[in-house]
Amino acid sequence: MSGRPERPTRADYVVWRQATTRWADDDAYGHMNNATYYELFDTAVNAHLFEATGINVRHLPTIGVVAETSCRYFREIGFPEPVDIGLVVERVGTSSVIYRIGLFQGESDQAAAEGRFVHVYVDNSTGPGNRAVRPLPDEIRAVVERLVAPAS
Repeated sequence: MSGRPERPTRADYVVWRQATTRWADDDAYGHMNNATYYELFDTAVNAHLFEATGINVRHLPTIGVVAETSCRYFREIGFPEPVDIGLVVERVGTSSVIYRIGLFQGESDQAAAEGRFVHVYVDNSTGPGNRAVRPLPDEIRAVVERLVAPAS
C-alpha cells in the first residue's frame, strides 16, 4: 500500500466532474453494478484528457491504453443521485500515468469507492497487439503533471 488513508476524502483529489446515474446502472440488488464503476473511471480520465488538452487524444501518434485497473469499495452507491468524481495522479512515469479516481455520492466527505487506473502510452500506428511502448506525448504530460497530488 502507498501509505494513503484507508478511505480517501474529497480533499485527496485535484479535479472534479459529475456523472448522472441511470436506472440501468443498478443491478438486481439495488446498487450500482461493478462494471459501471469502471466505466466511470475510464470516462473521468479520458474526458479530462480531452477537455484539458483541447484535442482528440485518440488521434495522437502515441495513445494511452489501460494496463491495470482496480477498485476499492467502501459503501454502496446508485440511482437516482449523481456521482461526484475526483481525479488525482499518483505517479507520472516516462511512458505511464497512474490515476486514482474517487466516487462520492451525497454530502459525505468520504469516498464511496476509489479506483486505480494505469495508462501506458503506446505507438498508435501499429494496431492492437503490436504497439510498442512510447514516452508520454508532451500534450498529455503537461496535463497530467498538474494533477499530481501535492506533497503532504
